[in-house]
Amino acid sequence: MYDQSKLTELIRFARVDAGSTVIDVYPGDGDWTRLFSDVVGPEGRVYSFVPGEVADFKNEPVGRMQKLAKEPGRENVEAVSADLVAMPEATQPADVVWLHLFYHDLHTALIQKKGATAADFNRAVYERLKPGGSYVIVDHAAAAGTGLSDTQSLHRIDPASVREEVEAAGFVLEAESTVLANKDDLHSIKVFDPSIKGKTDRFAYRFVKP
Repeated sequence: MYDQSKLTELIRFARVDAGSTVIDVYPGDGDWTRLFSDVVGPEGRVYSFVPGEVADFKNEPVGRMQKLAKEPGRENVEAVSADLVAMPEATQPADVVWLHLFYHDLHTALIQKKGATAADFNRAVYERLKPGGSYVIVDHAAAAGTGLSDTQSLHRIDPASVREEVEAAGFVLEAESTVLANKDDLHSIKVFDPSIKGKTDRFAYRFVKP
């Protein structure tokens, strides 16, 4: 995770507030689910959404999120799992859909194994968000002009490609944050390489559903 100042900025950037309904897509260890749970409070709701495409992982992602939802004070958290494109049926209308370091995976064989595409998922997000809701994407940046070519090999994506795909679903880019930018990242190394892990150049986009 990030230092407190960056966490605070990202939550502000995502427009997560008391009473918000948030869908945390592919929640990993649940760190963001817990943060959002604290922010939205008892009047809000957080869906910790585990894509069905990864539900069979050995680390039992669904069971871990179900356990998180039973932690004291997490009554506003619900662990759900469904195929990516079925997210609208598994959740309620949301103020914020949050993707942290996951969007590039929409272009990998693992996530596409059940037939889902980025275009399909973006349409699903559009369907589930309330009018004026925020679709927030934070991801590892690939070099400008590389498009989708590094999504599988380096787990990076050209920010311009993300914008093009999301806008094609009807969203409008409302804001961009450089709080996670790293000008020293050469964009040519896999994000898991020890020399860059945790320090990659990352972009943050906030799209809005008109």
